[in-house]
Amino acid sequence: MKQGVFITIEGGEGAGKTTLIEQLAHTMLQRGKEVVITREPGGIPIAEQIRTVILDRNNTAMDARTEALLYAASRRQHLVEKVLPALEAGKAVICDRFVDSSLAYQGYARGLGMDEVWDINRFAIQELMPQLTVFMDISPEAGLARIAQSAEREVNRLDLEKQSFHERVREGYLQLLRKYPERIVRVNAEQSREAVFIDVLDVVDRRFEGFFATDVKQ
Repeated sequence: MKQGVFITIEGGEGAGKTTLIEQLAHTMLQRGKEVVITREPGGIPIAEQIRTVILDRNNTAMDARTEALLYAASRRQHLVEKVLPALEAGKAVICDRFVDSSLAYQGYARGLGMDEVWDINRFAIQELMPQLTVFMDISPEAGLARIAQSAEREVNRLDLEKQSFHERVREGYLQLLRKYPERIVRVNAEQSREAVFIDVLDVVDRRFEGFFATDVKQ
């Protein structure tokens, strides 16, 4: 068991993961905790280079298995270079996406099979899984509408997929929620940002009682 805590934030496109992670990390810092914010694919130089290849809008010919293998390769390097050292130092790691994304996107939505994609990633992560995964549930319609309205977010290759693809992604996440209820907690991401944050902070405080349970400085 690592000394730190490993929290992952999952969800479809436009779920608001980035905003939530910033709010959560800010609160943890106010409580005197050391926090590492990171993302997948990416988080370190090698993984960011792989991210560029995966999300490049020009790479529409990318094979689904190639995509899955690239995610796993990025995940492995990110894990050994950034996540594991932070956990071993007793820090809280909040990661935007992890294995569940591959299972939902490539395993279920791409039709590769969740078990097959899990085998690839099991080799990459060597059994390390987060203690808590927050699934920010949002309908594809609402999520894609948010992206369309955002001037800051650059449209990537996954955003170009048809709505039916994003509907399958959501169903993949719901299957994971049913399979791993002890680890994955669903939060309604169609609420206001403030309501989402309150719900997630409550989940975190209850899951890690004693680690984060201190008064928040105003």
